[in-house]
Amino acid sequence: MRDFFSTFRTLILAAALGAVLGGITLGQQAQAAGVLERGIWLSGPRYDGEMRACSEALGTITQQFAEKESKFWNSSLEITGYADVHEIAFRPWANDSIPRRFCTASAMLNDGRARQVHFSVIEDGGFAGFDSGVEWCVVGLDRNWAYNPSCKAAKP
Repeated sequence: MRDFFSTFRTLILAAALGAVLGGITLGQQAQAAGVLERGIWLSGPRYDGEMRACSEALGTITQQFAEKESKFWNSSLEITGYADVHEIAFRPWANDSIPRRFCTASAMLNDGRARQVHFSVIEDGGFAGFDSGVEWCVVGLDRNWAYNPSCKAAKP
């Protein structure tokens, strides 16, 4: 008798869950945004293409490189200076994509070696979409292979 009530209770629970899921699935279909919603809430991003110059991102790269090397790779490598900083592309993709300025530079490290740095300055790419963001890669020191091979993925 006890098994009968346990089975009966399980069946009722399964039927109730099926009814709820069926109601959600077969409920009202999604509607397109109304005039008010389109005008205020679904305006989309508005990029103007104004972002920092290549040379203004170098301080960020220097600081982030030193932090990454010491924190994750137990290394004392640091960038001590830059040379030949120049832009290689600006908005190379479709006009409605996020504006980026692609740059390259030669960086001198404290081990005495010069290495190429490829980086991009991204409009509204900073923390929570404020300020310009910077993505960078030092050729030969991409230890987690995020931009491999030879930082090719950091270029346009």
